[in-house]
Amino acid sequence: MNYKFDIQLTAAPKPKPDSSSLKFGTEFTDHMFIMEYETGKGWHDGRIVPYGPISLDPAAAVLHYGQEMFEGMKAYKTPSGRIQLFRPYMNAERARASNERMCMPDIDPELFVGAIKALVDIERGWIPEKPGTSLYIRPFIFADDAFLGVHAANHYLFVIICSPVGSYYDIPGGGLAPTSIYVEDEYVRASLGGVGFAKVGGNYAAALKAQANAAAFGCAQVLWLDAVEHSFVEEIGTSNAFFVIGDEVITAPLLGTILPGVTRASVIELLKKWGVKISERRLRISEVVKASEQGTLKEIFASGTAALISPVGKLQFKDKSLAVGGGVVGKLAQRLYDTLYGIQMGTADDEMGWTVSI
Repeated sequence: MNYKFDIQLTAAPKPKPDSSSLKFGTEFTDHMFIMEYETGKGWHDGRIVPYGPISLDPAAAVLHYGQEMFEGMKAYKTPSGRIQLFRPYMNAERARASNERMCMPDIDPELFVGAIKALVDIERGWIPEKPGTSLYIRPFIFADDAFLGVHAANHYLFVIICSPVGSYYDIPGGGLAPTSIYVEDEYVRASLGGVGFAKVGGNYAAALKAQANAAAFGCAQVLWLDAVEHSFVEEIGTSNAFFVIGDEVITAPLLGTILPGVTRASVIELLKKWGVKISERRLRISEVVKASEQGTLKEIFASGTAALISPVGKLQFKDKSLAVGGGVVGKLAQRLYDTLYGIQMGTADDEMGWTVSI
């Protein structure tokens, strides 16, 4: 289905930021997409309007009961000037899963991707071209009904905003640099039957306390352990985690507590294509510590939209500070980063058919 949206262009375009000094998520483009949902009517009145505040009733359901979800993806400008997205339909399907878990209305993947493409097309002049930069895209859906009572809302807004961004970890010129990770063994991110597989704000708000613990140890992110035994490794911050032990790459399985990352899926597919042994299995933190002590822990890295591939140079677990891979970027992490970034930027062949042009 070919969706058409009304377009109202801004009368006061903002100056574009200097792409050589972009931070992550602090600058926003001239326009945003808004669409409404009403029970009995469905999604309607999709439109692109000037970026600005959204008016909410103080009793809006999202403010009291947290009925919302969001997605994250990027648009890239190739050397030839073509604009492309990376696997947007995977984001669309994940959005549908989040909506279903949060008791919110389903959204057609063609509508979801069509709205993103329409907004990015309008904002193509905001896409930076320097290495390590891109246009971050944030679609989100939330309940804006005004009521106090625990039940699913009848009215929702689907909104998309865009932000020109640099490196997530403020790495000069983009690229890779090892980060330090704190193993959180008190607080938990998700449990079976919860919302760990959904991309919802509550997961991130609940993580802030552990993030503060990590910062106290000089660490950039948290490695989460499972909620039952506090023993099995799960995610790193907002990203999926990979451990290279011996000749095996290990990542946590999708059992309901792990976010099914688009980059995660891409990493797994690439490793299989390259003939690298990749296992989706449960891994105890004690096994990681033992591998470090025996010298078989070669690499740890995280994968996600924001930073793409993030190598880990140090793991802080209780009173142990474990160096990973000599504290330098591992060969596998570097190869994955170069391949994925090359595909996204159009400087490498997209043999997997992952990109969508606008």
